[in-house]
Amino acid sequence: GGCHGKASGQNGFKLSLLRFEPGEDHEFIVNEGRGRRVFPAAPEESLLLQKAINSVPHGGGQRLEADSDEYRRLVRWIAQGMPAGRTDEGRVEQILIHPPARQLQRGSTQQLSVLAVYSDGRVEDVTRGATYESNFTDLAEVDQRGFVQLKQQAGDVAVMARYQGQVAVFRASVPLGAEVAHWPTPSNAVDVAVFDKLKTLGIPPSPPCDDATFVRRVTLDLTGQLPSQTQTLAFLAEQSPDKRARLIEQLLNSEGYADFFARKWITILRNRRESEDKKFGAFAFHQWLRDQFYQNVPYDQWVRQLVTASGDPDVNPAVIWYRQVPNNESRLEDLAQMLMGQRLQCARCHHHPFEKWSQTDYYQMSAFFSKLQQKQGATPQEPQFVSRVGGAGAAHPKSGQGLSPVGLDAAPHQIQEYLDARLAMADWLVAPENPFFARMLANRYWKHFFGRGLVEPEDDMRVTNPPSNPELLEALENHLVENKYDLKSLVRLICNSQAYQLSWDANEHNVNDQTSYSRFYPKRLTAEVLLDAVDEVLGTTTNFAGMPAGTRAVSLPDTSFSSYFLTVFGQPESTTACECERSQEATLAQSLHLLNSKEVQAKLGEPQARPAKFAAASVEPQQVIEE
Repeated sequence: GGCHGKASGQNGFKLSLLRFEPGEDHEFIVNEGRGRRVFPAAPEESLLLQKAINSVPHGGGQRLEADSDEYRRLVRWIAQGMPAGRTDEGRVEQILIHPPARQLQRGSTQQLSVLAVYSDGRVEDVTRGATYESNFTDLAEVDQRGFVQLKQQAGDVAVMARYQGQVAVFRASVPLGAEVAHWPTPSNAVDVAVFDKLKTLGIPPSPPCDDATFVRRVTLDLTGQLPSQTQTLAFLAEQSPDKRARLIEQLLNSEGYADFFARKWITILRNRRESEDKKFGAFAFHQWLRDQFYQNVPYDQWVRQLVTASGDPDVNPAVIWYRQVPNNESRLEDLAQMLMGQRLQCARCHHHPFEKWSQTDYYQMSAFFSKLQQKQGATPQEPQFVSRVGGAGAAHPKSGQGLSPVGLDAAPHQIQEYLDARLAMADWLVAPENPFFARMLANRYWKHFFGRGLVEPEDDMRVTNPPSNPELLEALENHLVENKYDLKSLVRLICNSQAYQLSWDANEHNVNDQTSYSRFYPKRLTAEVLLDAVDEVLGTTTNFAGMPAGTRAVSLPDTSFSSYFLTVFGQPESTTACECERSQEATLAQSLHLLNSKEVQAKLGEPQARPAKFAAASVEPQQVIEE
């Protein structure tokens, strides 16, 4: 299936991806090619087997050993006349992996066992037939027998087993075992989960960061800008024990917080003008989103407004999102990825290779958007979107079967024909019992503050990609639901934790830690924040076409403004809903831009910039250095 399972097959032989269409596969193997692939009179001479053991030249090389269990099973099947199997035969309902979890020493090994549970009650050992994959090869590797070999690094690792479309995960905890005389006292639920994990692993955390580091870190993370000299000096001089918590509160209530997080979300929501006549809608959408953060509208409420938006952009700016995702497929795929962490793109054409989602699941979800219609708006440039009357539904692309709107892993929705099906979808999406909604947001925000998600990538929350600290993710998720999706409450919880306030400086034991948050992981400033920081330090501004003088990069309403600086430092183009569009890699072009570009040289030489003021001032060098 890995070779012949692609859309066009390979050299005339086609199979379904990961054998998700066994009926079609049976036809391809038994009857296609004039029946030459199998030979019941002499099974061992079948072309299917001859190529698999490489006794006949085969582009994919040897796939089976001539005396293996798999080979003998195929021989018996061909000798029996290639039966398709009974439709009432038991099917695999789940697989169990043993052991499901274990604490192991560095460099040790573990043999896994996989059992398949069938619908008729049978249980079969399928260890040899399952496929395995490690989620962190720096910690552990696994072969196709389910034999796990750990390396010399401490941490947590998960090994996925897959068989007949079912998955199970083995989790190993690999402690470092360092002696720790004193553990910090947890401040909140975040600290409880982080420090419990570190105790299990025997990895001591770094000490708390100093005040100068904290004021810089939290101001950048909450507002996307450096703290001013006045703010920094005032914070360092203050002696009150709660000054960090009060600074967090001050930043949360600032306009900078609304600007920065609106910028974060407009890149995910694809707010981008393709032409100048789309400017009004892009600006209105940004302003609507910024208002949600400034007024601290609960997350579930503004998401509901977004996914059920109708009408003209000048009345309901949230409808601009539908302009950016112009068809039902992109609407479904963006919504699932950005709000639930489910990447359904694969399921559009076939069963998802790493998840349980089928084409039926995909088109049942897309049916929620089936009655949404684009119409002429008040202005020719900006269309309006309305929901037509009638039963919402979609057709399965292979069978043609009519499908009603159903959420992922949800019960069928009873939707009256005169109602907008998106209202039912919104109810299901933001419901506390939805296993995807709060979990996805908790992981996205954790990565924003720590530079690495509990699940990586942050919007790929599948069973086969488990979190590095499940208890921590559950605590964040529960906090969101209990506080009615108050985003500031979530930010407050994270930033007031001791885990967030740890030093970035590693000790001898946690220098290799990448997933347990025993220290703060340094992260590069994003493109917009970096440009604003350069202007802040130099006392300059950057001009953006059509925007007032002094507009900060993190306040730009969409990603269409021309700026080589922003492009070269990885600003996303907002062509997808994936945060992976934002590059944090260091490149030679970035170094050359800072060293040689006319833009940076002009800022350094500007008469009103800080370098010129320093040169003209009659102050001591030590004072200049300190400032």
